[in-house]
Amino acid sequence: MTVPLLKIGVVLSTMAMITNWMSQTLPSLVGLNTTKLTAAQGGYPDRSTGVLPANPEESWQVYSSAQDSEGRCVCTVVAPQQSMCSRDARTKQLRQLLEKVQNMTQSIQVLDQRTQRDLQYVEKMEVQLRGLETKFRQVEENHKQNMAKQYKAIKAKMEELRPLIPVLEEYKADAKLVLQFKEEVRNLTSVLNELQEEMGAYDYEELHNRVSNLEERLRACMQKLACGKLTGISDPITIKTSGSRFGSWMTDPLAPEGDTRVWYMDGYHNNRFVREYKSMHDFMTSDNFTSHRLPHPWSGTGQVVYNGSIYFNKFQSHVIIKFDFRTSSISKSRQLDNAGFSNAYHYAWGGHSDIDLMVDEGGLWAVYATNQNAGNIVISKLNPNTLQVIKSWTTNHPKRSAGESFMICGTLYVTNGYSGGTKVYYAYSTNSSTYEYIDIAFQNKYSHISMLDYNPRDRALYAWNNGHQVLYNVTLFHVIRSEEL
Repeated sequence: MTVPLLKIGVVLSTMAMITNWMSQTLPSLVGLNTTKLTAAQGGYPDRSTGVLPANPEESWQVYSSAQDSEGRCVCTVVAPQQSMCSRDARTKQLRQLLEKVQNMTQSIQVLDQRTQRDLQYVEKMEVQLRGLETKFRQVEENHKQNMAKQYKAIKAKMEELRPLIPVLEEYKADAKLVLQFKEEVRNLTSVLNELQEEMGAYDYEELHNRVSNLEERLRACMQKLACGKLTGISDPITIKTSGSRFGSWMTDPLAPEGDTRVWYMDGYHNNRFVREYKSMHDFMTSDNFTSHRLPHPWSGTGQVVYNGSIYFNKFQSHVIIKFDFRTSSISKSRQLDNAGFSNAYHYAWGGHSDIDLMVDEGGLWAVYATNQNAGNIVISKLNPNTLQVIKSWTTNHPKRSAGESFMICGTLYVTNGYSGGTKVYYAYSTNSSTYEYIDIAFQNKYSHISMLDYNPRDRALYAWNNGHQVLYNVTLFHVIRSEEL
């Protein structure tokens, strides 16, 4: 706005100078400041007489004269008419001056109009510049906010991925171990081939039997290694954050090799839709899933997927249902006699968690409570095909006091709570029908656990922790007993 404002200042100064010049110069040009009207020689005129010039058409005319109280002459003068003064040089000067003044007035008006237009243009430009300045400021602020959000999102993703590093390290170690096994098998094959050539075809059958016997013993040893006593639980690995505060998720421990589907169930009642993700990677990185509709809503969060079917407790009943995903139909249902339901004997967090189904290396289990056992935990081994109870064990632990529980190698492990500081403090062995109090640290990262189950294939605990799907690795103490001396 600097240039137009300077223009306005120049115009106002010019107009002031012209006005001052006209007030000082114009009278001198026309002779008003030097012309004096005098009365007749010899004294003041009489008050009632008028003094007229000799030639009134070419000079100023005294219209009337009088004297004031002090004797001074007071005259009224009338300028000569325009028609009478056409030959007067002062009249010509006055006319020329008036024309110049009129021309200057028109120039001033034109300049004023241009200045007003310039001022409006500058004011409009000022509004646009201020608007652009505001927009640039908003763009700059939004850019900073977006950068901050992206930084927080990347930082959060890094925090989620950081716990996966030790898992990857374990996978790398396992891969090295597999390579060592392959190398040993290759060496063994070479040795066997050499022995075969040395011993001849007659002893090859005996050698083959010995190798087969060794393989069977090795498999039996591996089966023994699959079970053990829980001695430690790792820090949690957050796989995903989704769903409500309560729910369950799992993989099938008897799925064929390469089948890594993930099953996801949000909520603990009045829901009958199960999500199927093609892989753990899809579950972690996308929302691509297939939805299965169960014939009845489930109760609690104690569902389990086992050998292609899902086992769940029908809502507001003690009925267990086996639903086959391959046929999308109920393949078996059976009542769990005397089991409490509808929040009669739930876990400490509630949520209709009366009946908890789970699997371990030994098969399918049901954990619940009955009036006959005074609300204490009952463990039942189930036939996965018929859902009949194979055997049951009664414990002395109140189910309402348990935070959650899970089975590993025929032993039920119970946590002391579901929120805040948590640990595994009670264990009941179905192999020996005995219990003990233990103290195994268990990090409750998100302060509310509503599902905790063991997967024997992954040797990991699956947990639903306040809307977060979490994994824990477990450490088992293995005891190998040889039957040979």
